[in-house]
Amino acid sequence: MMNDVDKRIRRAMAGVRQAFRSVLTRVGSASAVQLVQGEGLAGEPMQDAELFQHYGLTSNPPAGTMAVALPVGGKTSHSIVIATEHGSYRLKALKTGEVALYTDEGAKIVLKRGRLIETDCDVFKVNCKIWEVNASDKADFNTPMLTASEQVTAGGQLNGNGGMAIKGGAGAHVDGTLEATVDVIAAGKSGAHHKHPGDSGGITGEPA
Repeated sequence: MMNDVDKRIRRAMAGVRQAFRSVLTRVGSASAVQLVQGEGLAGEPMQDAELFQHYGLTSNPPAGTMAVALPVGGKTSHSIVIATEHGSYRLKALKTGEVALYTDEGAKIVLKRGRLIETDCDVFKVNCKIWEVNASDKADFNTPMLTASEQVTAGGQLNGNGGMAIKGGAGAHVDGTLEATVDVIAAGKSGAHHKHPGDSGGITGEPA
């Protein structure tokens, strides 16, 4: 009697499709839930299967991405994709506990051990109303050019080692003392070595 029951259960389960592995061939990303096409490892086609991802994170997997599909109700025609992986592009050799975001082009953000976040890309854009950086020690920019399209204000001393060039606008305004260890040139005239016509004729000497 029990053997007959087991046989009936096995026959019933044999007609229910279990979760299976597949390879994605196309992803439609315009809909509310992405729809994918692919092929199961047994060769069966997968058409317009929904790709479910975690809230707040989304990606458009490239063709060739491996996937795990779950047939809802045991039917391949009503499958949903619950996991994806692409071994050719996945960042490898991460240390235990590290987390990364990456693309097939090599752009990446890696949360590393030691509370270090590393970003690698060609162009890094920030679009916001207010960008606030609180660096208790210092902030370094290792770049040959740093540009600001508008005003720059320093709350403390502004230092430079390669000279300074100012052009356009209202010129430069100094509210306080301006000191120069060598000379100041104004309209081509030296502030330290200029001469004037004397009151009683002749030319005065240079400023003392």
